[in-house]
Amino acid sequence: MNPRLSSALQWCRRFLSPITIVSLLVLGYIIFSGENTVFRSINYDRTIDSLRAELEANRDTMLYYRDLNGRLATDRDLMEQVVREQYGMKRTSEDVFIFTETTLASEE
Repeated sequence: MNPRLSSALQWCRRFLSPITIVSLLVLGYIIFSGENTVFRSINYDRTIDSLRAELEANRDTMLYYRDLNGRLATDRDLMEQVVREQYGMKRTSEDVFIFTETTLASEE
């Protein structure tokens, strides 16, 4: 047998008990394999945090539109402003010009 391997085995027998070896193997299995690994847990935590942030942003948007909807039901001036700005509607006696920004091919 290789003298290096022999000395390593003697060191293991002297300083590592079988309970320690089994415990290390079980710990390694828990950390690196199976359904609930540490790496998957970290990935799941990141996903949960990003979904919570997205949920909070959507909740803020929902509250804004709920408030706007309540105000639109009672305030005719606000309703006219929203309809004119967002939907481009106009009165019969006026003309509406919509400007869009375009880039010319020679500028690039």
